Amino acid sequence: MVVKNIDKSNMRKMILDFPKQFEIGIKAAKNVFLEPGKLIRWPENIIICGMGGSALPGEILATLRPLDVFTYKSYRLPIQARNESLIICISYSGDTEETLSSFQEAVEKKLPLISITTDGELEKLSKKYDVPSVKLPGPLIPPRLALGEMFAALIQVLQNHNLFGKELIKEVLKLGNRLKPEKLENQGKNLAKKIKNKIPIIYASHKEMVLSQIWKIKFNEASKIPAYANCFPELNHNEMTGFENPLGKFHVIILRDPIDHPRILKRMRFTAQVIKKKGVNVDIIDIKGKNMLYKIFSNILLADWVSYYLALEYNVDPISVKLQEEFKLWLRSKKQ
Repeated sequence: MVVKNIDKSNMRKMILDFPKQFEIGIKAAKNVFLEPGKLIRWPENIIICGMGGSALPGEILATLRPLDVFTYKSYRLPIQARNESLIICISYSGDTEETLSSFQEAVEKKLPLISITTDGELEKLSKKYDVPSVKLPGPLIPPRLALGEMFAALIQVLQNHNLFGKELIKEVLKLGNRLKPEKLENQGKNLAKKIKNKIPIIYASHKEMVLSQIWKIKFNEASKIPAYANCFPELNHNEMTGFENPLGKFHVIILRDPIDHPRILKRMRFTAQVIKKKGVNVDIIDIKGKNMLYKIFSNILLADWVSYYLALEYNVDPISVKLQEEFKLWLRSKKQ
């Protein structure tokens, strides 16, 4: 196997360069502010509109601040969007039609609005309507691999408006030095070999379900395979029963945080035992780190390595997303 003939865009380098993204995102968003008076009081909620990889920064932020941050992944705006809301539309490409729909409705309703993008229609509309916009620099990479850049830009925008303290920005910048993707590569490669020819199912605690969802997305887009995600304790009340009669070849990955609720940790151990008895392979991966941000992003890097090496095992380009592109073309042809 000649890796460069499969990994034509050098995804491996993108993973190794990932820690550099945090500083890039912060710099890009440094001087992006709403007009004075546009946000006259602390927002009732912060709504992050985005799809696919561009939605992930909002998902992570909602994990850090679950009470007032919501992610929205559809057309127009959710019912929570009011005059007291802050709307942030993220589209890495700038051409995501659902996000553009949310942007247009926010403009029509004159809601406090900021965009984050690299180019495309979202940048054009932001200029047209004088909407503050973070322009992320190139070179362009798949949105799922630009997560550090988009997340850092999002945090900086919120800090610009005193919605986050400067200590969080400092913590984000520290990630650039603390994360060592190369140290996770072999672990990812070995796990990929174990998963080959199986369908991965990823489980995590409810508070870290974002990680199981991100692993799922990585397998879908990089490895080109179905994958599924769920969380404890809910899965013990329904999904676990499905392993009484497993009709396919599955590999379960349990993401375990040592500081999870003691009963959650017991559920994880016992669930693994039950599933193994049914002939399904299980790997428990400990989420390591001293703070939540490091735990999240180091775990995401491991997911990148696993999905990358699984793509190589299947001899498929880990960057291309042909079905998505074909579907987008079909949608454009059906526009009325």
